[in-house]
Amino acid sequence: MIEKKKRILAIASSGGHWIQLLRLRPAFGTHYVAFVSTNGSYFSDVENHEFYPIIDGNRKTISNFFKMIFQLFHIIRKVRPTVIITTGAAPGLMALIVGKLFSTKNVWIDSFANVEKISTSGKIARYFADLYLTQWEDLAKPKGPKYKGSIL
Repeated sequence: MIEKKKRILAIASSGGHWIQLLRLRPAFGTHYVAFVSTNGSYFSDVENHEFYPIIDGNRKTISNFFKMIFQLFHIIRKVRPTVIITTGAAPGLMALIVGKLFSTKNVWIDSFANVEKISTSGKIARYFADLYLTQWEDLAKPKGPKYKGSIL
């Protein structure tokens, strides 16, 4: 059986979230992948793929937050991903929410940095993620997040 190529939108904010996302690249195989990040200079990390920089928005920067949602809407409408994968933070959460409007499958991988508890965005993501994961075994719960290993 030949697997149909998926259209993956991989999104992460800067720093550790981005590093964790890049470590997932081997799992993307030969599927089409477009990357999104809050740091435009990360384009050089994924030169053979489409890359979309977005503004960094969160609950503390409301005007940026709404601009970011608007940008994500246009990117998702253009890319038409079948799957959105994120390693956390507000941009990834908003991508999952917007993606649901386009019937995407969504994967949330809570950041490795969240050692003691699931992030605030992660707690919300559980309602929009088809696969909801933590990188810490002791944070896994029967109803999610699930633990399947860590990226780092």
